Amino acid sequence: MKKENVPVETRQTEKGSGSMHLKIKVYSDYVCPFCYLAEFPLQEAIRGKDVDVEWMPFELRPYPNETLRPEGNYLQRAWTNSVDPIARQMGVPIKLPTVSPQPHTHLAFEGFQYAKERGKGNEYNHRVLAAFFVESQDIGVIGVLARLAGEVGLDEKEFEGGLQSRKYRDAHEQALRHASVQVGGHGVPMFVIGDQTLTGLQDRETLEAAIEKALAAGQEG
Repeated sequence: MKKENVPVETRQTEKGSGSMHLKIKVYSDYVCPFCYLAEFPLQEAIRGKDVDVEWMPFELRPYPNETLRPEGNYLQRAWTNSVDPIARQMGVPIKLPTVSPQPHTHLAFEGFQYAKERGKGNEYNHRVLAAFFVESQDIGVIGVLARLAGEVGLDEKEFEGGLQSRKYRDAHEQALRHASVQVGGHGVPMFVIGDQTLTGLQDRETLEAAIEKALAAGQEG
C-alpha cells in the first residue's frame, strides 16, 4: 500500500496529566533519499504523542564541492541496490531525480530558515524533499524554491527576495556549524531523541521505543 505524501507535522499532541513534552531533532539534507524516506516512519512514531520534530540542516556536499550526477554509476547502483527496494517495501513513491548535476542545497536551507522563522519550517522541509524526490524539480533554483514556499503558505516575493539578498545565510551557516559537531562522520538522517542518537533510516518500532524511553525518563530534548 502506498503511503500518502504528507509532511511530518511540527507537533502532534495528545496531552495527559503530567505528560512530558519531547523535542526530536532530525539532521538531514535535501538530496539524501533516506532523509525523505525517514519522514514516514517518524510520522507514524510520533502520532498521538507530545512531541515536536525539528529538522536540522546538514549539507552532504557543500558548495563548491562537486555534486553527484543521476546518470553516474554511484547513484545508479545506490538506487538499484538500496533506495528502490527499501522504498517499495515501505510503500513510499520515490524516484531518482533527473536533475544533473544534483543541486547544492544551501539556498534551499536558507529558505528553510525563512520558513522556520514563520512557523512553516516542517511544511517547507517536506515540500522541498517531495519536489526533488517525487517530481524531479531543481531545488537549487531560487524561483523553484519560491514557488514551493508559496505552496505551503509563505509569501513568494518576500521569500525570493530573502534568498536573493542572502539574508538567511548567517543563520544557515550557524546551523551548519552546530550540525557538523552533532553529526560528525555519522551521516544523515540522524535522530536525536532525548539522550539517544540514532543514525540512518529507522523503522517505526525503533523510533517509538526511543521516544517512549525518553518520555518515561522525562527528557525534553
